[in-house]
Amino acid sequence: MAASACNLFPVGWYSSSEKATDGSGNNLTTKPVADEAVMLQVREGAVDMLGDLFDRYQVPLYNFYAKMTGDRVVSEDLVQEVFFRILKYRHTYRLGTPFRPWLFQIARNARIDHFRKQRPETELDPEMAAPPRVDSAQKKQETSLLHRALMQLPAEKRELLILCRFQELKYEEIARLLGCEVGTVKTRIHRALQELRVNFQELESAHSRPGNSAGAGRIPPAGSQS
Repeated sequence: MAASACNLFPVGWYSSSEKATDGSGNNLTTKPVADEAVMLQVREGAVDMLGDLFDRYQVPLYNFYAKMTGDRVVSEDLVQEVFFRILKYRHTYRLGTPFRPWLFQIARNARIDHFRKQRPETELDPEMAAPPRVDSAQKKQETSLLHRALMQLPAEKRELLILCRFQELKYEEIARLLGCEVGTVKTRIHRALQELRVNFQELESAHSRPGNSAGAGRIPPAGSQS
């Protein structure tokens, strides 16, 4: 992928913020500019402002791709590809459009295009499934099983849960992203959680040990988002 050839956004890019001052001109607070306002400036030609959006969304996008693909290198490349596309198609952003759903629509399309050209999705890297720090062997096992259960879901269901539970998009934002009703999103998420719970319980049963059966209850119940 062309995006992996270089790092688009080195440290030190301009950071957008509004500084409040008192009557003497002294700085009081620094208030970050809304994503939408930054993107409008990018659209109008202030492309250096894209570095601020990169700082805000590099990690969320990487986490989205890592959980979807299980491939570290591909995830890094796709993050770069997203910002290439934002720069290329910045003129398509419209005033009043919520930035996060617009961004994740680009992210979804980039992933689909990549695997259409490259290869099927890979199996989840076990090292990626486990967090960098764990409190106990049991916690590590539960986390690993949960990620394996997530990777067993069909891509559409996995994507829904990642957007909802890990990226914390609201139902309304996901509905706008997918082009469907909010009620449809809630139903799909409920079904995806049910399947995830079944997968997790089956994996846990296969790896069960005496006195270790509490992990299944750690999956959040369906419909917990208000």
